Amino acid sequence: MDIKDIKKAGVSNASEIDIKEYELKEKDKKIKFEEIRIKKGEEKKREHKLKKFLKKFWNVVWKDDSFKGWLISLLFIFVVIKFIFFPLLSLATGTNLPLAIVESCSMYHKGDLLGSYNNWYEKHEAKYSELGITVEEFRDFKMKKGFNKGDILFIVGAKPEKIKVGDIIIFNAGTANPVIHRVIKISEDETGKLFFSTIGDNNYGQLPAEKSISEEQLVGKASLRIAPLIGWGKLVFFEGKKSPAERGFCSEN
Repeated sequence: MDIKDIKKAGVSNASEIDIKEYELKEKDKKIKFEEIRIKKGEEKKREHKLKKFLKKFWNVVWKDDSFKGWLISLLFIFVVIKFIFFPLLSLATGTNLPLAIVESCSMYHKGDLLGSYNNWYEKHEAKYSELGITVEEFRDFKMKKGFNKGDILFIVGAKPEKIKVGDIIIFNAGTANPVIHRVIKISEDETGKLFFSTIGDNNYGQLPAEKSISEEQLVGKASLRIAPLIGWGKLVFFEGKKSPAERGFCSEN
């Protein structure tokens, strides 16, 4: 008897059939026979329960318009983003902060993406001249038009020796959140260790914490702006805790 014969007897799924072949010796003769068992349902039940659960979960997450469905959907999205998306993105970018929300106006340029670089630089030329940076050099800098409060930046890991003047780095400065400013000077000590000096495009001068940034303080380098102003969806909940001078939209200094 083979699988086809068994199917004729009413068993349609070959995965439910278990066939074992045996040999017995009787008076110098070998007798071959087959033990045929139909698998009863534990595996089938488990498979059915799993399919049923996944189908029900799918309907709740994506099709249920009730408050319960909405709540479960948010929880599901949160879990996926926090425990799957961000860990994979961190692994790919080489930094534990692959996406950063700009929380201050220190890198703001009037008009931002649509603003005039030449008009902005004329107002800030004296500051950069003192730092030994010319208008031609600044024109070649990454994100020469700065960025706005609430923008979301894509951050990549950066080896200290690969960072150049004009790059925008994110670093730990002993504050609640890392700082995102432009590199204006790179120095090296006698051991070959690098130190970075930065400034905010919209600041008059340097913060004490950014005059000598060590390699260990580096978090990464800003690669591009991926979502202008979208970060306000989070910032709006924290604006009330800031000083009046730090609240609200940006203006150019």
